[in-house]
Amino acid sequence: MTKAAPRHTMLNGEAEYEAAIDTVIEHAERTLHLFDTDLATGGFGSSRRYEGLRSFLTKHRANRIVIVLHETDHITRYYPRLMQLLKLHSHAMTILQTQEHGRIANDPLVIADAMHYVHRFHADSARALLALDDPAGGHQLEERFAQLEEAATPTVFSDTLGL
Repeated sequence: MTKAAPRHTMLNGEAEYEAAIDTVIEHAERTLHLFDTDLATGGFGSSRRYEGLRSFLTKHRANRIVIVLHETDHITRYYPRLMQLLKLHSHAMTILQTQEHGRIANDPLVIADAMHYVHRFHADSARALLALDDPAGGHQLEERFAQLEEAATPTVFSDTLGL
């Protein structure tokens, strides 16, 4: 079996960014790691995103999603589908909030299996990179994600009503 060459695509708009996130989710086999300031962008409140994440979680019982955010109010107030997904799959999904020392990061990312990713260069910009079959770049972002995860604590639980 030959190893696929890394494929990189520059993204310059919100629609491209949302489509790239869908692509990364579709490529995920075991893990999805997401970092964002609050998930207010990227289409995380949509039914399409809900179905993509649900499909990933039901594909295999060992599949896991970890989400690290600076602020969690947006998802608990405005994303009932995401909260429902957490309720149904609390064993496989974790939402963490960064503590003060972890809030310096402002470059959202979505990583699948340390190999496929979308890396937004800054939360306030629509510029991003979609990378598929890039284990070297994926490994670097996984290390960054691990640091963010270490600087975070669980704050959103499956019994959160989101009201």
